[in-house]
Amino acid sequence: MPPDYPPSRVNPLDPPPRFAQLRASEPVSLVRTPHGESVYLITRHADARFVLSDPRFSSDPASPGFPQLRPAPEGPRAPGTFLSMDPPEHGRYRRMLTGEFTVRRMAALRPAVRARARECLAGLLAEGAPADLVAGFAKPLPVLVICDLLGVPLADREFFGSRSEVQLDRSRPGAEVTTAMAELWDYLDGLVAAKIADPGEDLLGRLVRRRVRTGELSRAELVGMSRLLLVAGHETTANMIGIGMLLLLRQPQLWAALLADPHLVPAAVEELLRHASVVQQGVVRAVVGAAEVGGVRLAPGDGVIVSLSSANRDEAVYAEPDQLVPHRRGAPHLAFGHGVHQCLGQLLARTELTEAVRALLPVTGLRLAIAPEQVKFRHEMAVYGVRTLPVEWD
Repeated sequence: MPPDYPPSRVNPLDPPPRFAQLRASEPVSLVRTPHGESVYLITRHADARFVLSDPRFSSDPASPGFPQLRPAPEGPRAPGTFLSMDPPEHGRYRRMLTGEFTVRRMAALRPAVRARARECLAGLLAEGAPADLVAGFAKPLPVLVICDLLGVPLADREFFGSRSEVQLDRSRPGAEVTTAMAELWDYLDGLVAAKIADPGEDLLGRLVRRRVRTGELSRAELVGMSRLLLVAGHETTANMIGIGMLLLLRQPQLWAALLADPHLVPAAVEELLRHASVVQQGVVRAVVGAAEVGGVRLAPGDGVIVSLSSANRDEAVYAEPDQLVPHRRGAPHLAFGHGVHQCLGQLLARTELTEAVRALLPVTGLRLAIAPEQVKFRHEMAVYGVRTLPVEWD
C-alpha cells in the first residue's frame, strides 16, 4: 500500500522530513489520501511548476481521478467558483477581477491597510502584556481589509470567520463541513441580494453594476465568487502573519535586522512566504492528458498532489533551503502557486503582510511570552499556522 498522505511533521516549523527524502529519490511517488485513493505526490520545484502550468492537469473536481482531501465529498461545482475551473471558463471569471488586484490599485489601498494594521495594533496593546498576537492582530487585520474591500458588514465577521474555519478543518466530519459551507453560501446569497438592490462603491457593488446588471454574471455566480474571495482573502494571510511573526521573534537577530533597516521588510516577507508555505496539504489536480513528470508516466484518470511546501524547500533551487534568509535571492517561490491559477490576491496578501510587520516594528521589546516549543500549531487545517502566539513588550 502507498504511504498515507499527508505525512507527519517532526519540527512544526518545517515540512515533513519525508518530503526531502522523496525529492532525492522518488520525486513523483504514489501516496494514499484519507479517502483511500492512490494518487501521485509531486515534491520537486521544477515538477511542481510544470504540473501547475500544463493544461493536461485539470482543476475541475468532476475530472476522473481528482484527489479528495476534504472531509466532505466533492459535490457539483458551485457557480462562480473559478478556482475549480479550467480554461477557458476559468479565464472568463478571473478577467472580471484582475483589474481589482493590480499594482496600481494595491498601491492606492496600502494607506487603508496601514491604518487597519495600526488600529489592530492599538487594540492589542490596549489589552496589556501578555497578549495573543493571533487573536488580537493576525486574525482581525485581514478580516477587516477583506470586509472593506468586498463591502461585507464588519458585524458579520465572527459568523463568516467561524464558517471558514470549519470549511478548512480536515479533522471535522464531512456533514459538519457541508453544513458550514451551506450556511456561508446562504449568508453571501443574502449579501449579494442586498448589493443588487443597492450596490455601493465596494468590489461587490462594482461587480453588480458592471457584470450582473449587464447580464454577464448571474446572482449565483457572484455568490460563488464572493465565497472564494472571502475565504481565500483572509485565512491564508492571517495564518502567515501569525507563523511569520513566530519565525521572526524566535530568531532575535532577524527581528533586529528589520528594526535596523525596515526597507528589508518586503524581502523578508517573500522569504517567510517561501519558508512557511501555509497551504500545507498542497494543490490537487486530475490528469486529463498523458504526460511524463519526473520520469513517471501519468495517464488520464490519475490524480496528483503538488506539495508547495516541499517545492519551496527544494535543494536544487534554494541554497540552505531550511534556513530563513531574509535577503535571499534567486528563483521565485511557489507559495501563491503557479500558472493560470496563481493566487489572484497575491499583491493584496503581500501588502497586508508587509504592513503588518512594519506596524509591529515600533513596539519596543516585542518578544514571545512563552517558549517556542510551547506554541500550538494548526496541524489539522488545510491552511497551516499557529493557534495562539502570546507576546509581551516593554
